[in-house]
Amino acid sequence: DVLDAKERGECLPAKPLKRLTLPKNKRLTSNRQFKAVLDCRRRAGDALLTVWVAENRRDHARFGVSVGKTCGNAVVRNRLKRLLREAFRLSQEEIPPGFDYVVMVAPGTARKLKHPKHGPETIRSMTLQRVRTSLMCLVRTCLETGSAEGHRPEPDNNGQSRPAGERT
Repeated sequence: DVLDAKERGECLPAKPLKRLTLPKNKRLTSNRQFKAVLDCRRRAGDALLTVWVAENRRDHARFGVSVGKTCGNAVVRNRLKRLLREAFRLSQEEIPPGFDYVVMVAPGTARKLKHPKHGPETIRSMTLQRVRTSLMCLVRTCLETGSAEGHRPEPDNNGQSRPAGERT
């Protein structure tokens, strides 16, 4: 039938498109959910992002984004949120399930974004690939070094995460 329809020049039924959104069950939606992740005090950060992690007793990962007004105006904040959500969505298969993740822009990057001279170049430098690479690296760091409940990696002099208590 499909071949006959093609030969006759008829339109074929459209294939359903795959939804590219992040389903609600994979998002942190309430203030209480965000607070629970932040209260676990398990985090890792680099020059671009800070990732907070907490176990969620589910068979999938959940994701939350927090972008404060220190990052710039609404246009900049919304771009950052879209970028962070897309990085998570594309990396879902690589991110270990059973955890809630809250991602924030690192304080140093937030200051640069707000700066009148450096803000535009900083936002342009935050590509999807760069954000995704940072996110995946920080997720691995959090989960590798944070096996103990309540563990909190501390940044070293280079802004890299290391286990709490370990001195250089």
